[in-house]
Amino acid sequence: MTQVDSAGTAQGDVDSAGTAQGDAGPPDAGPGDTGPRHTGPRHTGPRRTGARTGPWKRGRVLAVVALLLGLFMLLHASIPNRVGNLGSLVETFLPWFGLFIPVLLAGALLRRSVLAVVALLLPAVVWLNLFGGLLTDKSHPGGELTVVSHNVGADNPDAVGTARALAASGADVLALEELDPGALGTYEKELAAAYPHHTVLGTVGVWSKLPLSDTRTVDVKMDAGPLGDAKPADVKLEYNRGLRTTVATDHGPLAVYVAHLGSVRVNPRAGLSSGQRDAGAQALGRAVAAERNERVVLLGDLNGTVDDRAYKGVTSRMRSAQEAAGDGFGFSWPATFPVVRIDQILVRGVEPESSWVLPATGSDHLPVAARISW
Repeated sequence: MTQVDSAGTAQGDVDSAGTAQGDAGPPDAGPGDTGPRHTGPRHTGPRRTGARTGPWKRGRVLAVVALLLGLFMLLHASIPNRVGNLGSLVETFLPWFGLFIPVLLAGALLRRSVLAVVALLLPAVVWLNLFGGLLTDKSHPGGELTVVSHNVGADNPDAVGTARALAASGADVLALEELDPGALGTYEKELAAAYPHHTVLGTVGVWSKLPLSDTRTVDVKMDAGPLGDAKPADVKLEYNRGLRTTVATDHGPLAVYVAHLGSVRVNPRAGLSSGQRDAGAQALGRAVAAERNERVVLLGDLNGTVDDRAYKGVTSRMRSAQEAAGDGFGFSWPATFPVVRIDQILVRGVEPESSWVLPATGSDHLPVAARISW
């Protein structure tokens, strides 16, 4: 039989606060207590839901950064050069921007963000499209002529050791840049046995096992302007940094260019200072364009990478031996910890079979080599 209390509420029914009278109440609850009763902890703040912390909601900032990185590399050619040659500076170190990809991936995995991982596909695909081919060995056996280029360094403390290492490289044609007049005799002496033919114009030279002819200077604009034009030819020849010669091969004449373009400087205010180098690159491009010989090899310290737009006049007409037949990026500077390839071997009308970097000498550059065929 159901009993009814003085408030008219059935003891077995639910009271006005939604709590069954049969449930356990607070220790001090009495039979006449009609106030609200709570059987668990009270939640006063908003509840966290799975939708707010799901894998597609986390890591939004990482995802945005990943997309910006991908667009940055994809559109690098659109970065203007008007302020501090920013475009050329980016293109010089463009491969290294790929290091941000594993860093962002680690952050995405730490945040367990599917959104950020998916966004990282863009920079990963762009980087692989730009440089993925350099991760494989594209060299082939064979080749008929080995060429080597080396900035031997004006401050090289071991000219003798450098010359002997180059002679032992097996190069058929050897191009040297930054020849110091005081060390020139050392190189001529040490290389004479292996290379019966050589020519030097200013600070660049060619040593060859094959006959040389038609050697002349190439103006790479190291002393441009009215003051430079007014200097006598013999004075300008002392610091000449470009030459062109013809190597007599079994397959016909091979035009060989050697160049040492102007240096660049990087500082926070001016950015990349490369006016002299860029002018030299343009002059070199015009010289190559005017070359009548179908077979051409360009060797030298160009003080820039082939990705730099400053070399478009050259790279639009010639191929990089390292990109076509090398193994890896072939970084050549600085010798102690190479981070860029500014020493180049470019070809036209011949086929690069292999390209590699030689061991360090006393110079701050590494020698670069390539094997070519007809």
